Amino acid sequence: MNTSTQLSPLRKTTKHEQAEALAVEQAKHFGIDPNSEYGMSLVELATTLYKANNKTHDLWAITVEGLSDLDKSDRIAWFNAKRFLSFQIAKILDNLQNPMRATYQSIATNNGNFASKGAYPIFDNVAAIFSASPVITRTATYLFACTEWIEDAFNGKEPLHDIYSRLLNPTSIALANHMVDLEAGERANQYLAWNFNSGMAAIDGLLSHLLGYEDIVLASRNIYGGSYQLLEDWFAKPSNLNVAVEWVDGYSGDDFAKRLDEVAEKYADRIANGKRIYVYLESPCNPHGYVLDVAAISYASHTRGWDVIVDSTVGTPMLHPVLKRDDVMERPDYVIHSYTKELAGSGTTTAGVVIGRNETMFIPKGESVPFTKPNGDEVTIEWNNSLFWNVYYIKGAFLDADKAFEVLNGMKTYEMRVVQKTINTLTLAKIFDAHPDINVSCPALPDSDNYLHCQKNMYLGLPAALFTIDMEGNGNRAPINREVFKQFFDMLEPAIGMQVSLGQTNTVALCPALTTHSELSDSALSEAGIKPTTMRLSIGLEDPRMFIAHIIEAATLSIDNKHPEFSQSFPCAEQIDDIYLQTYTQVHDKIVRNQPSFNTLRR
Repeated sequence: MNTSTQLSPLRKTTKHEQAEALAVEQAKHFGIDPNSEYGMSLVELATTLYKANNKTHDLWAITVEGLSDLDKSDRIAWFNAKRFLSFQIAKILDNLQNPMRATYQSIATNNGNFASKGAYPIFDNVAAIFSASPVITRTATYLFACTEWIEDAFNGKEPLHDIYSRLLNPTSIALANHMVDLEAGERANQYLAWNFNSGMAAIDGLLSHLLGYEDIVLASRNIYGGSYQLLEDWFAKPSNLNVAVEWVDGYSGDDFAKRLDEVAEKYADRIANGKRIYVYLESPCNPHGYVLDVAAISYASHTRGWDVIVDSTVGTPMLHPVLKRDDVMERPDYVIHSYTKELAGSGTTTAGVVIGRNETMFIPKGESVPFTKPNGDEVTIEWNNSLFWNVYYIKGAFLDADKAFEVLNGMKTYEMRVVQKTINTLTLAKIFDAHPDINVSCPALPDSDNYLHCQKNMYLGLPAALFTIDMEGNGNRAPINREVFKQFFDMLEPAIGMQVSLGQTNTVALCPALTTHSELSDSALSEAGIKPTTMRLSIGLEDPRMFIAHIIEAATLSIDNKHPEFSQSFPCAEQIDDIYLQTYTQVHDKIVRNQPSFNTLRR
């Protein structure tokens, strides 16, 4: 857009470019005589604004070009100088409201049924710009400036106009931008996010955007049951998209590279006809918390020209920073989160997000952009092949302002919560692992076949707050009787919540085979390592020793009736205290020692 004419109500049709000529034209457009006292003052102010807008774009360009070369003191100075300019511009807007309010009152207040119009929103909303938290923009629709601006807005070329809250809402946009900062860090300017009303809506929205008729999905074996059902029962259904869904049982780049080649050979006819393979991952995965080598899998997939999707809900941007890899080949193309879980943290709302490269997420209507894929291939993306126009604009699963505000508030403390949950997870996994009749599936335990992937891909090798245990026997130990196991499980309350979600402040447990993964067939459950007595534990913030104390009492009332030594086979009280103390100090020591030095912070 021409910056000289950007502020004009006739930005699309004006023949002028000089500030004063544009200001005069603007006055005439609204029926003002530019030679009247009011008109001359209006033209002078508008002329100043046109010139100021050009200078604002100059400042924008200088900032983008020079920021990387500045030392920290200059960056602080630049930020605060521009911050104060924001207040000055807002004060001009505030000053404008007084004469505008008086004019409005002279027109509107004498009419009948004036109350039905409600308060005119511009008058008292200016101060809301400086709310310390993003405001809850609880509205369905918005005021617009003029005909040509709203035309641009409907074409995706005027971000000031959100049009309608099913599409865009300032509170939700604030959350999306903040999420990109958390997930991508210093590369945030390369990525864009769209929020959805749930994690499943985000998954469905992205898959609906990417998958065409008879495309192929290669998915990691352990994924959320709802995602499994969406792939197998909807996308793979012949009367829907007849997508081929294949599975991988491993965690490594080599495991996926091998399967990619097998799948490409199996569906060679489809690929020859332009169909594509999409790699769908969940890491850390549900229910076991196992970690995939996302970097190596992304590299193998990109080498072959295929896109990668990662649901990183369980890992969070802190523990599983998949977009902060230096090598773009090792970064997935899309990242999904269910805000409902760790990020919001309280289990009181449902929300989701998709993050992708700018060019794949939004392009103004009617335009196209060149895009370099991770493997170096050059492609052109048309506007209607971006996620916004292809799916988001049409399906209407946008996150409302109240939910967005709740997630924003929850995210302020998520890093502290994640640290404590990691400590509790490690503590419980170690204690359960010491019991001869409990099998623990947790990637942070050194004897886990997933341990090395956890160390390589997770922040400081720390696990997410999710793992499973089962009592199906091992070695010469017999399985725990199913009936007493059910009795034991039904006695976990109130220490452990019997709930189906995860990532809340409290610890919750469930049996995946009966709940979250009940959509899977018996053979699929077996392939996913989910047994009848598998318990998924989503760890909360409570003292983990309290759970062990409760579990021992529950086992005494139930399992001990068939297996008399069960409750006595946990580590002794002193050992449990030592495990907790050592784990607590070790995790905090790791994190503190990994923080940047003071000299680094000053740069």
